[in-house]
Amino acid sequence: MDIAQLQDVIERTYGDRDRARGVPSTVAWLAEEIGELAQAVRKGTKAQQEHEFGDVLAWVATLANQMGVNLSECIERYANGCPRCAALPCAC
Repeated sequence: MDIAQLQDVIERTYGDRDRARGVPSTVAWLAEEIGELAQAVRKGTKAQQEHEFGDVLAWVATLANQMGVNLSECIERYANGCPRCAALPCAC
């Protein structure tokens, strides 16, 4: 699945519920998931880490959908390497 597909699936699955929750609550959920990812990275198994990475990506997609942001367009700035120096690997 690519990022556009993820964003679409999240919208179709949770869109109404996400909008009812609102942006501030979604940001709080995202922050909680990032904390869970940090703990999994430090002390978790590979399976736990993968689970938490998935949750973080899903909550980022949820927030982007609520804000009307296209994540595929957002990541285009990294398509050719470093967005600052345009080198791959970064030469900054």
